[in-house]
Amino acid sequence: MRLTTKGRFAVTAMIDLALRQHGGPVTLSAISQRQSISLSYLEQLFGKLRRHELVDSIRGPGGGYTLAKLARNITVADIIFAVDEPIDATNCGGKSNCSTDEHGRPTVCMTHDLWSALNRTMVDFLDSVSLQNLVDQQRMRQLKEGTAHRSETPVKISPTAADPFARRAGETVFV
Repeated sequence: MRLTTKGRFAVTAMIDLALRQHGGPVTLSAISQRQSISLSYLEQLFGKLRRHELVDSIRGPGGGYTLAKLARNITVADIIFAVDEPIDATNCGGKSNCSTDEHGRPTVCMTHDLWSALNRTMVDFLDSVSLQNLVDQQRMRQLKEGTAHRSETPVKISPTAADPFARRAGETVFV
């Protein structure tokens, strides 16, 4: 199983937004510059995030985006599913008839239950990590590096802060 760029960028952009929304709405162009993500790509992602009621948009001068919910009430799974990111380790896309027997009849492959259980575990893990957890982790990193509260200094989200799996370093992960 592998998260694509779409899911990673969406989580990174949401961390950036949550870190900065205390100063008012955050523009996608600012996120784009800080995180080196294409503005048009962010527009597509934030359209989906808005439709799933994870962000609100404010139009006009001084406009931008804010979180539609408290960061502690938004999970990484919410973000990934909002941008249509499938999380599926099975080879069959979760279908119950993913193989055929020697007579050509549909059946379930021998490892289907294993990969389905892995899917459930991954979703449970991503559902256990809130956006607030990632924001707190990033703020701690900024404090250690001495970059907190410097709005003029762009802070690129470190890969480990944006990657919820980084917390599980040292554990075996099936890919």
